[in-house]
Amino acid sequence: MDIYPAIDLYGGQAVRLYRGDYAQMTVYSREPAQVAQTFARAGAKHIHLVDLEGAKTGKPENLPVIRKILEATRLFTQVGGGIRSMEVVDTYINAGVDRVILGTAAVTDPDFLKAALARYGQRIAVGVDLKDGFVAIKGWTETSALGAETFFGQMEALGVRTAICTDISRDGAMEGTNRELYRRLSRSYAIDLIASGGVSSLEDVRALRDMGLHGAIIGKAWYIGAIDLRQAVEEAL
Repeated sequence: MDIYPAIDLYGGQAVRLYRGDYAQMTVYSREPAQVAQTFARAGAKHIHLVDLEGAKTGKPENLPVIRKILEATRLFTQVGGGIRSMEVVDTYINAGVDRVILGTAAVTDPDFLKAALARYGQRIAVGVDLKDGFVAIKGWTETSALGAETFFGQMEALGVRTAICTDISRDGAMEGTNRELYRRLSRSYAIDLIASGGVSSLEDVRALRDMGLHGAIIGKAWYIGAIDLRQAVEEAL
C-alpha cells in the first residue's frame, strides 16, 4: 500500500480544515514546498495535494506553489480541487502532475469525465467525498443525491481506475478512519481505492494495508505528530 502524505493549499500555505469546514482552518506552514521535502526525506514516494480555493472557484488558484513543490521533489504527485475543465486538467498535466483528481466534475459533468479518461487514462482519478453516505461536491459545501455505492458503480462502469474516498466526518477529527466503509467498497468494486480522512494511527495504516487498499492519505495526524511518516511508510509495505 502506498502512503500519500497530504498538503491542503489555501493562499499558498499548507493548511488543514476540521471536517471540511473552511471556517475552522489551521495554517501549518507558509512554505509547502519545504513540507514536501520533509515528506521525501521521511521516505515517502507519493504526495497528495488539494487546492482548497480551487475547490470553490474551479480554477487552479494555487498552481504557482504546486509548481514549486514539483520542482522541489520527485514525488509521485496527485492533485485535486476544482478541476472542472479540460483546460485545467491540461494545465496540471503539462506542469508535471502525475495524476489529476476530478471531484465535483465527475458528479455534475460525466461527459467531461469521459473525455478526460479518453485523453489521459490512468492519470485521471475520481475523488469521492462522502457526507452521511452521499457524495459531496463544490469543496464539500453541497451534498448530491448520489449514494456511495451508486456512484462507485457508475465510476467502475466508465473505467475509472483510481478513486480517492474521503469520509468527511472523519477528516481532521483524529477519530480514526472509517474502516468498515473502505472494507465494503474494496470488496465490491474493481477500483484502486485510496482511503482519506481520519487516518490517525499506525493501527489505521496496518488495518487499511491488510484490507488490500491501494493507498492511504495521511494529513493532520502527521502535522500534529500523531503519526511518524517514516514508520507509516514502512508499515504500509
